Formats: sequence, structure tokens, C-alpha cells
Amino acid sequence: MKTMKLLCLGAFVFLAWGVNAAPPFGSEEDVSYARNLWQTMIDAGYAGKDGLMSKPYIGQHPHGAILDTIAGKIVIDGKLHDIIVKRNYGGEGVSIVNVSNQPAKYLQAITVMLKRPGYDPETRDWFWIRYKSDGSIDINAEGTPLAGKVAKGEAEGCIACHTAAPGDDMVFLRD
Repeated sequence: MKTMKLLCLGAFVFLAWGVNAAPPFGSEEDVSYARNLWQTMIDAGYAGKDGLMSKPYIGQHPHGAILDTIAGKIVIDGKLHDIIVKRNYGGEGVSIVNVSNQPAKYLQAITVMLKRPGYDPETRDWFWIRYKSDGSIDINAEGTPLAGKVAKGEAEGCIACHTAAPGDDMVFLRD
């Protein structure tokens, strides 16, 4: 019976993720790209203690109670890319005023969408990353780094949620 359960689980993983039996995100290549992107974001002023900050606003799950979002352009390998950086704030005492005055105290995560032409046309070529507040790459419950085509093909997660954005661009910010 135990063997049958394992076979069924294995078949599910195989069918869900295909021949490679691995999710479409969190690969060594995805993680390396995301690590390099973090440093590029610091250099461009999108991250780090001196990073640009927008006016905080009320957020919602899964991002945070309070958010601040910056959309702009970033140069990577000599090419200009669209980038959306969303800082996710939470914790005891979090409020718009408190985040405005002490953002580092309440920062819990930084979620990023980076447009990479030719990367994945099905998801409008967005590369998705969730960084922890220290700039390291966050992981999901299974221990997979949240970088790349995060949760592609799943019922919940970055891509599933953003598919519902008006305008067929996977971006809620513009609508």
C-alpha cells in the first residue's frame, strides 16, 4: 500500500511538472540571475537602504498589510528592461505612518517582476522573484527558491494571480 501511494505521488509530480519532475522556477540559473539582479537593483537605486521609495499604501494578501511600489526601467547587460519592485511591510504596529518613518523596521519582503524579452511569452516574459528583507531569495514551503516562473501552472501564486490583471499584461499597477 505504501508503495502504491508513492507511485501515485510520483505520477502526480511527473504529470504536474513534466519529464524533469521539477518546478519551472528556482533553478540554479534562476537563482543566479536573481542574485545578480539584486545587486543591479541596489546600483540602480531600486533596493538597499538608500533605495527609492514610493508613498506607502494599504496592501493585501499575499504581499503585505502596507506596500510601496516602484515601476521603472533598469539596464541589464546593456539592455533596458521594465521592472516593478514592490516592498511588502507587516508586523506589529505596521501602518502607513510607521512605514513612512521607519521602513526597514517593517519590511518583510521585496517582490519583483522583471520583463525579459523572449523569456516566457506565455507569461508576457515576466521573471518573478521574492526576496527576503535582507535581499536573499525567499523559498516556498518545499524549499524551492522563488525566482523565475514562480508557480507557473499552479492554481495559486504569482502567475495565477497576475493572469487576472486587466489589460492582458499581468500588471495590476497600471489598471
